[in-house]
Amino acid sequence: MAKQDLYTASRKVTAEAVIDNEPSAEEKLKGVEKWYHNNNKLINNILIGVLAVVAGIFAYTRFYKAPKIQKSNDAIFRAQTYFGIDSINWALNGDGSSLGFLKIIDKYSGTPAANLSHYYAGVCYLKMGDFAKAEKHLKEFDGKGTMVSYVAKGALGDAYMEQNKTDDAIKAYLDASADDNNVLLTPVYLEKSRNGLRNKKQQGRGY
Repeated sequence: MAKQDLYTASRKVTAEAVIDNEPSAEEKLKGVEKWYHNNNKLINNILIGVLAVVAGIFAYTRFYKAPKIQKSNDAIFRAQTYFGIDSINWALNGDGSSLGFLKIIDKYSGTPAANLSHYYAGVCYLKMGDFAKAEKHLKEFDGKGTMVSYVAKGALGDAYMEQNKTDDAIKAYLDASADDNNVLLTPVYLEKSRNGLRNKKQQGRGY
């Protein structure tokens, strides 16, 4: 009998049973239902808490914050009018029927109008010669995103300089001159920073 060719001989394939341990969709659903049944009180409390927070934020924004912002915008308009005609006292303290910048800061704290009032109050005090209060309000003013951010830095530099805080004044003037597109004010603040440096050198020499 011829020897069977190793490469042509028939091969016996043994099929191995594949065991699928993956749970079915129905079993998964039952597991979820069981987990919810065991934890439904906790889940419901979390959902109620989240809904309460969302409802509170909506109510605060809709019924408190928005009307407050509108009222503060109406109030600052009159104070800005007085500021524009150089009625500094009425702009700062009000005229008896309209609020001034100081009252707007207190009454409408947290609004854009209150923030802007810090700038106006700082400039008012600067004009009045009360440089410490000018510094206080100008430092509290957040100029980011406002049209007067660089002007406010320049005014703060003036308040510092009047109090002989030369280093702080120079820094404020340099910040105020950071707007390369402002061909009117940027050269002014650069010159003020140079004057500050000259004054500092003279003070160091004992002049």
